Amino acid sequence: MLILASASPRRLDLLRQIGIEPDMVVPAALDESVFPGELPRDHAGRLASAKAASVAANHPDAYVLGADTVVACGRRILGKAEDEAEARRFLELLSGRRHRVFGGVCAIGPGGKMTSRVIRTSVSFARLSRRQIDRYLEHGEWRGKAGAYAIQGQASAFVRQLNGSYSNVVGLSLFETRALLVGLGAIAE
Repeated sequence: MLILASASPRRLDLLRQIGIEPDMVVPAALDESVFPGELPRDHAGRLASAKAASVAANHPDAYVLGADTVVACGRRILGKAEDEAEARRFLELLSGRRHRVFGGVCAIGPGGKMTSRVIRTSVSFARLSRRQIDRYLEHGEWRGKAGAYAIQGQASAFVRQLNGSYSNVVGLSLFETRALLVGLGAIAE
């Protein structure tokens, strides 16, 4: 049995894209606060592992997949914007700059064997005009998205350059996820 420990519909869609259909989706209820001094890469890895471990504790005979996505501008973590004003600040910060997206992914097999990775993707945004930001915010696509944008939506027009895994920026690096699941024996090669 394969369980996806995530409430993200994007992660489920991404898995389905490569022919992986979890038997269950069980979101992990965790405090996702950043620890004092915690770096973006470490935060993504910690949350992915914590989500998988939380769900695996109740399903010890299953394979459990946990993931988390962190948008970082320097050492600053840009989480899910709480309101439109914060989303505007995030987009203004990302405008004309390069930022990183860290995707933590963790798989736990029956008996507790754990394997994890943190994937880094570099994304460069074009300089955004106030009008572009206004239109994007009006659309509402920013809601519930790390860094206040969805690369698979209208924000794709903001991306000048991307280096690394596109699916990582959407929410789950498919190459690494598949490799982890094959390595654990959760899916066939």
